[in-house]
Amino acid sequence: MSRTFCALIIAVLLASCSGGPTSAPRDLDDACAILKERPEYYKAFRAAERRWGVPIHVQMATIHQESKFVADARTPFKYVIGVIPMGRQSSAFGYSQALDATWDEYLAEAGRRRAKRDRIKDASDFMGWYMNKSRDRNGIPLHDAENQYLAYHEGNTGFARQSYNSKPWLVGVAKKVKMRADMYQYQIASCRLSRW
Repeated sequence: MSRTFCALIIAVLLASCSGGPTSAPRDLDDACAILKERPEYYKAFRAAERRWGVPIHVQMATIHQESKFVADARTPFKYVIGVIPMGRQSSAFGYSQALDATWDEYLAEAGRRRAKRDRIKDASDFMGWYMNKSRDRNGIPLHDAENQYLAYHEGNTGFARQSYNSKPWLVGVAKKVKMRADMYQYQIASCRLSRW
């Protein structure tokens, strides 16, 4: 067998073993369309809602803001002199854009040693775990998408210090997350999710 043919077979085998699509669903403004296109999302969000109490629409709005539902999303590169790449802006990765250190804390505390940031069921479980920490540490209700997002972005210590007040752009983003969560909640109420 030629090397090219062997390489092609290996590439096909590796592609078939991947964890599912890494691209975003087609219509990110329609919660029902997202959940119909990717039924594994609905299962993951329901499981996280049952385990952690975080509503599906809050999970979806946060993931939309963090990664636009792209499984292997990463932060942009930093550049020196505008052209020389010097690594990523942070270690954030996956649907939830969890940082390495926070993800490691989740793995240890939640008992999910094999969890991966580019799997929706693990990313949604992480989000539920984190938002529960925000509720416990800062009193943020699980359905409060705006303040949960601020704590998610700034960390619970930063949220407690109200570091977001010096970032008007972030306050604006959090308001957009709330609006999207409200839109998704309204849409999900009219979906026939039990059939999926």
